[in-house]
Amino acid sequence: MCGILAVLGCSDSSQAKRVRVLELSRRLKHRGPDWSGLHQYGDCYLAHQRLAIVDPASGDQPLFNEDKTIAVTVNGEIYNHEELRKQLPNHTFRTGSDCDVIAHLYEEHGENFVDMLDGIFSFVLLDTRDNSFIVARDAIGVTSLYIGWGLDGSVWISSELKGLNDDCEHFESFPPGHLYSSKEREFRRWYNPPWFSEAIPSAPYDPLALRHAFEKAVIKRLMTDVPFGVLLSGGLDSSLVAAVTARYLEGTNAAKQWGTKLHSFCVGLEGAPDLKAAKEVADYIGTVHHEFHYTVQDGIDAIEDVIYHIETYDVTTIRASIPMFLMSRKIKSLGVKWVISGEGSDEIFGGYLYFHKAPNKEEFHQETCRKIKALHQYDCLRANKSTFAWGLEARVPFLDKEFIKVAMNIDPEYKMIKKEEGRIEKWVLRRAFDDEEHPYLPKHILYRQKEQFSDGVGYGWIDGLKAHAEKHVTDRMMLNAANIFPFNTPTTKEAYYYRMIFERFFPQNSARLTVPGGPSVACSTAKAVEWDAAWSNNLDPSGRAALGVHSSAYGNQVKAVEPEKIIPKMEVSPLGVVI
Repeated sequence: MCGILAVLGCSDSSQAKRVRVLELSRRLKHRGPDWSGLHQYGDCYLAHQRLAIVDPASGDQPLFNEDKTIAVTVNGEIYNHEELRKQLPNHTFRTGSDCDVIAHLYEEHGENFVDMLDGIFSFVLLDTRDNSFIVARDAIGVTSLYIGWGLDGSVWISSELKGLNDDCEHFESFPPGHLYSSKEREFRRWYNPPWFSEAIPSAPYDPLALRHAFEKAVIKRLMTDVPFGVLLSGGLDSSLVAAVTARYLEGTNAAKQWGTKLHSFCVGLEGAPDLKAAKEVADYIGTVHHEFHYTVQDGIDAIEDVIYHIETYDVTTIRASIPMFLMSRKIKSLGVKWVISGEGSDEIFGGYLYFHKAPNKEEFHQETCRKIKALHQYDCLRANKSTFAWGLEARVPFLDKEFIKVAMNIDPEYKMIKKEEGRIEKWVLRRAFDDEEHPYLPKHILYRQKEQFSDGVGYGWIDGLKAHAEKHVTDRMMLNAANIFPFNTPTTKEAYYYRMIFERFFPQNSARLTVPGGPSVACSTAKAVEWDAAWSNNLDPSGRAALGVHSSAYGNQVKAVEPEKIIPKMEVSPLGVVI
């Protein structure tokens, strides 16, 4: 993984331009502290800042084909690179890097090879034979990427806004699952799964197929030549990630290099719900557990740094990014270079508490599709940038292409929340891992109610942020909010406060347009707010805003969700996964 920056067709091959590209590339140095490089071919520049994880000794970039006519700078992990190398017997590889296959696949298949890649990636490929280039981003947008255009006719590509916002006339987020070709001068979608059309699937629920698909997704991500760990909040998603990793780590190449003892990490305010649950899970699965505490003041002190790094003014993203940002610094100080994390499950399975109010399976499924499509603007952005601020990579098995294919093909009737039948949020995932003979997790953890990360680190966290914003944003300022910020006008003092900081770092109109907006309750899309008339008066991204659902909802207006009924025992067949 690394930070990439490319300037293409700028009509300037001078030393001064090279110095400028190097200067901008250094703005991404936090993403890749291990090595930096710049390749220039005429008026095209490919720069990178490398975080070395696979083949740290020889995998420096840019990467080339045999005669160096094709150059690639890439931020990513290609999990099936060994299989792809076998499909390229007539090619000679210069490094052991997993990304070394990209230039050679292009030689064989032209621009139509991207769907062959199983992994997360953003890359720029320059073909010096005809001075053309292509840019591509992974299916869901796990890696961050932006594209910009200069007045001189240049095209700019950067892993972060700060690499191009000062030099482009217009810039925007590069759409996930797309490829941009200089020959066509337009985007085209390379990732076209059935769920993208939002058609309602009808496949029956097979718990073992779902379990096996997730286990394969976790196992393939244990590709490493450096130390790693797992983020463990004690919630369902991170606990399953940790449990599966711990169960299958032994026998992998990662274990041969770094041992079979998995390290887990958790962050929270003193007494936070996550800390207790995470410690219990860690003891149960046998990890070496690291618990980090922070105070509300620690978080407040980090707000400006976090907004600079994550490049958004979205309230829920900032709330959750701050503890993750603080934890990532601690993790990196221990010598760990990447972690496995649980992002994506709530979007795929309708895990957010507002899904309790989905009126039917059609709207339930369509909302999950909308949530997955928007992940690159929210949780993927948070997980990528708050960790990479300290040169730490996050891998997310729930967003594996094959796993999403299996999970999104399930008839959404099985995902619907029906408390009277003992089916709480993410019931299909919980049941898939409810193994009586070889349990993955304690039963009460497997059926723990959803806590959004910004809530689970401590309920006092969000209340503290709101109180801090109250001190800096007056009622008079809010009266003028629509005039000061006509686009995505902040409706709360907390949102106004974050927006002021963002605009100071990124004042361009293009920058503010990269951030999504609209009404939301408990992380819903604007469309799902329509599911409950009461929500329109309680628009807050916290899970506690799901009145009538969350056991600690604002105002203590509701009772806790009823205990789940006993789930019938399932027969277990062999996994059938080669480790």
